[in-house]
Amino acid sequence: MYTGSMMDEQEFRRAAETAIDALKKHLIVKEEDDQAGFEVEEQNGVLNVVFEEASGKFVITPNTPVRQVWISALSTSFKLDWNPDSAAFVLPRTGEQLIPLLDRLIEEYHAG
Repeated sequence: MYTGSMMDEQEFRRAAETAIDALKKHLIVKEEDDQAGFEVEEQNGVLNVVFEEASGKFVITPNTPVRQVWISALSTSFKLDWNPDSAAFVLPRTGEQLIPLLDRLIEEYHAG
């Protein structure tokens, strides 16, 4: 559903690219830690977190038509909306921003 307050496609692409790039840099730092247990791969704007154990994988992708960033992880789809107040993509249900959410999901993956 399109609303007047929704960002246009170009604004979304810029915001999503910036957010995913920041996430990638954050994950690469974590990846260099011997205990991380995952690799970060990027292909065509889609970020993959590939786990060495149990061949698990998280997929982070911008979904331009609905102006969301989607994370496919732990057999669930997490759909983050742009929050102009915090200038970040946020999971509406918990209020978590992209990087803290992914950190939590990685911890849950390792704990499971």
